[in-house]
Amino acid sequence: MSSRHPHRRVLITLLAALVLGGLAATPASAEPSGDPGDEGAAANPTLGSVLEDTTRAWTDAKARFDASVKHQAELTTQLQSTEAQLASLQDQVSSIAVAAYRTGPLTTFAALMDADSPDSFAERAGSINELAHHNDNLLHQFRVLREAQASQKKALDEEVATQQQQVATMEQQKKEAEKALALAGGPSKGFVSANLPVADPVKRNSDGSLPKESCNQDDPTTTGCLTPRTLHDMQTAQKDGFKRFVSCYRPSGPYEHPKGRACDFSVQKTSGFGGVATGDDFVYGSTLAAYFVKNAYNLGVMYVIWFKQIWTPAAGWHHYSGVAGDPSSDHTNHVHLSVL
Repeated sequence: MSSRHPHRRVLITLLAALVLGGLAATPASAEPSGDPGDEGAAANPTLGSVLEDTTRAWTDAKARFDASVKHQAELTTQLQSTEAQLASLQDQVSSIAVAAYRTGPLTTFAALMDADSPDSFAERAGSINELAHHNDNLLHQFRVLREAQASQKKALDEEVATQQQQVATMEQQKKEAEKALALAGGPSKGFVSANLPVADPVKRNSDGSLPKESCNQDDPTTTGCLTPRTLHDMQTAQKDGFKRFVSCYRPSGPYEHPKGRACDFSVQKTSGFGGVATGDDFVYGSTLAAYFVKNAYNLGVMYVIWFKQIWTPAAGWHHYSGVAGDPSSDHTNHVHLSVL
């Protein structure tokens, strides 16, 4: 799905904050009701579609911003080197200019005529030609460096403008996400990130954006399919120590589960999902949610839901509650991960 223009007004239609999907033993769908393919969805996007649009636009802008900052640092180093070379040539170029002003062509002619033999004449002529050639090379080098300096300064100005544009885009997408999430309960302090592993990063395009992926990988948790990025995220979380029960693909319902772009991570040690998490189960869920938040960029996270709160890269944590009010709908027995 392509990003929306940052200044387009988004009309939010929420038939419900969340819906209970799948079998009774399966966690509720993490998204609000209303299929994006329904008639009128394009004009009145649901919360899920707004979150996808704003999160993808925000993460793409963040990638362009980071690339611009890196390029700016490289240009700054180049400019400093160029200006150091210019400074070392400045005195020599000034000396050439002063000498040319004082001597002029007649003085050079007089130096040649003052030679007392053909050999002396040839020697002086050769020295003058060599000096002129040296001066020409020096002046050419000076001009090249001056042109490089001007080009590097212009490129630096362009990078600053790029960064300002991306910051503005990120801020606009943040506002759009917050406006949509406000209908689901408003802002929240959320869960604090802890000292957690840094996840192995997913594959990105050369500009830092995330490629679109289809559901073409076998889901090891069901008989369905996952996108390569979702499979990577699930397996990476397990490799980093989060090995309790997980279920990803579901054939029914809107949004990410049927697309192979979402997983539900149970917090209990046995299979299934159980009731409201307490004690060690609650700590496990909070730690896992913090892990996904900390590694949102590396994993291409769209949003995380845990214990009546939802987090997106653009808007942070917001209050959240399911329509049915049970542990699966409220996500108090599992952590939901949706991937771009």
